[in-house]
Amino acid sequence: MFRIIKKSLKTPVVTGRYPAPESQPAISDEARKKAAPFRKSLTIREVDTGSCNGCEMEMNALMNPVYDAERFGIHVAASPRHADALVVTGPVTVNMEKALKDVHQATPDPKVVIALGNCACDCGMFKGSYAVTGPVERHIPVDVKIPGCPPRPAEILDGLLRLLARRSKPG
Repeated sequence: MFRIIKKSLKTPVVTGRYPAPESQPAISDEARKKAAPFRKSLTIREVDTGSCNGCEMEMNALMNPVYDAERFGIHVAASPRHADALVVTGPVTVNMEKALKDVHQATPDPKVVIALGNCACDCGMFKGSYAVTGPVERHIPVDVKIPGCPPRPAEILDGLLRLLARRSKPG
């Protein structure tokens, strides 16, 4: 349950039941340059390469009325051919390795690749499994890493907005 606390009439502060995120998204300057054409609108294609579906549920929550990512110009595409960015969840499994590379190739340039969740970043709890061939960056170049198990929708949205340079770095 979120509530708004007003410090003044001009700056409402939203607080919730969740603690502050432990780590911030890793976004390079090169990734920001690649995302420059998409500052007003970003179309993403979500690719599950073998996750537990926790990250997918949080991605779905981005489009609900609470977070409403579409108000920021962030849309979900059904085809990688219509996407500006790929959001990859889960470690890359043996059966999904070729499919991930095909989706990456089908996405038009310039494309941004976002590794969402601990499993996509470093295999998470699946590390060492016989069915896992490694994290996403072992197979395709990753521009942004959003850690968490799973990352909350607010953290995902924050990472996407930082990528689009609509929010400044913390600190």
